Amino acid sequence: MTDRKAQLAANLAQVEERIASSCAAAGRKREEVTLIVVTKTYPASDVRILHELGVRHVAENRDQDAAPKATACADLSLTWHFVGQLQTNKVRSVTSYADVVQSVDRAKLVTALSAAAVRGERELGCLIQVALDAESGERGERGGVAPDGVEELAAAIDAAPGLRLDGLMTVAPLAGEYAGRQRAAFDRLMEISSRLRAGHPAANMVSAGMSGDLEGAVAAGATHVRVGTAVLGVRPRLG
Repeated sequence: MTDRKAQLAANLAQVEERIASSCAAAGRKREEVTLIVVTKTYPASDVRILHELGVRHVAENRDQDAAPKATACADLSLTWHFVGQLQTNKVRSVTSYADVVQSVDRAKLVTALSAAAVRGERELGCLIQVALDAESGERGERGGVAPDGVEELAAAIDAAPGLRLDGLMTVAPLAGEYAGRQRAAFDRLMEISSRLRAGHPAANMVSAGMSGDLEGAVAAGATHVRVGTAVLGVRPRLG
């Protein structure tokens, strides 16, 4: 086993233990939570090692990094998640490899994603990114739609050819009433998810929690956690 593979295996084992312990404490089954490894800034070689170690869900947040990486790993059985803020001029590229876009936060993006998915003859899973730091009608500091805009966006996705409404995503906010209160933020997301599922029963995916706060997300009921640093190590500085 190479040094890098051994390192990633050890890190994955630690993260797995955290998720399993959190599930046990919450009275949940381990299989109710899917680990997505965020591989941004790391090379395709790491993605290959992660696949060897059993990882099947990976995430990226920048198309210019993700597109070549996805191409280099096209022979692997992976589900690719796009989790970054997405500009409409990148949509065509992103829809060529992403299976799920977790950062849908405006109607214009829904329209662009739908057109690209139809053109590429693909069905694209969509999560609405909820900004818990946003006032009505505004977007959050890190992207996302205010909670009162979720239903309108859900209806738009539901009606859009080539798109599938899978659920919700959030990033614990750095400002506003939920700043520093990750568990409260995740509980609020679950309330919004419950309301969404009343009208859209299949939209049951809830993506929340990262390396530093995955326990709170699992306790709240998240179905997917997005973990980067705890698996891959501290990211190299860019620039």
